[in-house]
Amino acid sequence: MEEQVIPAAQQPKMRINRLEMKDVTGALAEGMGDFRRYPMFGLFFGGIYVLGGIFIVTVLSLYHQPWMIIPVAIGFPLIGPFVAVGLYEISRRHERGEPISWRGVLTEVFRQRERQLSWMAFAVLFVFWIWIYQVRLLLALFLGFKIPASLAAFVTVVTTTPEGTFFLLVGTVVGAVIATVLFSLTVISMPLLLDHDIDFVTAMLTSIRTVVENPAPMLVFGLVVAVTAFLSLLPFFAGLLVALPVLGHATWHLYRRAISAV
Repeated sequence: MEEQVIPAAQQPKMRINRLEMKDVTGALAEGMGDFRRYPMFGLFFGGIYVLGGIFIVTVLSLYHQPWMIIPVAIGFPLIGPFVAVGLYEISRRHERGEPISWRGVLTEVFRQRERQLSWMAFAVLFVFWIWIYQVRLLLALFLGFKIPASLAAFVTVVTTTPEGTFFLLVGTVVGAVIATVLFSLTVISMPLLLDHDIDFVTAMLTSIRTVVENPAPMLVFGLVVAVTAFLSLLPFFAGLLVALPVLGHATWHLYRRAISAV
């Protein structure tokens, strides 16, 4: 991958707008509208995401690590923003009145490997790795040698023993912190990098500033994303077929409401 260095003088200046709750509900409604207009595209990208989750769970089962299935399944939606790049492109093209075709959308998605957006993949996967590492660390700290050999036994241990209860409590708090950090880094930066030639560090800082300057609306949107993604894990990731495209399109529309080029 060839790194592109974008001179600071050539980067567009961004203005962060003030968001209200109606912007969140409006973005979600527009996200649902885009999914209804282009359902096959949404199901395609959602299907890739679902197959990725099923593949990971299958590998964990084959390698006799069923106790990692639930933590991985919960953490898997963390990489959703990167998978949703194709959905951002569809919303962008619809907004501009440009033709939407499989060739055009997929070509633009693959073109991102040569742009700054590709570096965000490393940031997202790094945070996902931290999630997996802290799960293993907490398992060792709270359960030690009591880690069961089956998924059913693992659920029993974490829900019926004091050690399991502490593992769930601490893991939930740590997981919430990690998810909040990743959400703040990516919610605006991913669509911004698709839309403009800007370096990924500036994009991440812009995303963080947007969250800090609009805490209530962004928190509500983050909670909607988290709860929807969690509920969509059942049965066996199937709900993500619809949840991912709707949330992906909605993220694009929230970005358009939050950021204006000066």
